[in-house]
Amino acid sequence: MGWFVYLLRCADGSLYTGITTDLKRRLHEHNHTAAGARYTRARRPVELHYYEEAVDRSEAGKREHSLRRQGAAAKRALGDTDRRERPEKYAPYRSA
Repeated sequence: MGWFVYLLRCADGSLYTGITTDLKRRLHEHNHTAAGARYTRARRPVELHYYEEAVDRSEAGKREHSLRRQGAAAKRALGDTDRRERPEKYAPYRSA
């Protein structure tokens, strides 16, 4: 089972960073259930801004920590560049 590190763009423009093994499920939880993080529940709807795969939970957690330490501008640029260069990567997650 693979792990993912992801960035969500919230309705208020803020970014949320997390890890999961199932991006579609987690995006649905953030948008539609109480299982979403408290932070995102107050800022719905959220959309997937960026994600990358990690080898295991440990690596995902380390990358999540690294992303959380970056400034908002750097995180926005990371997602904007990836979406521009590889839009097909995000197609499955548009309306989760």
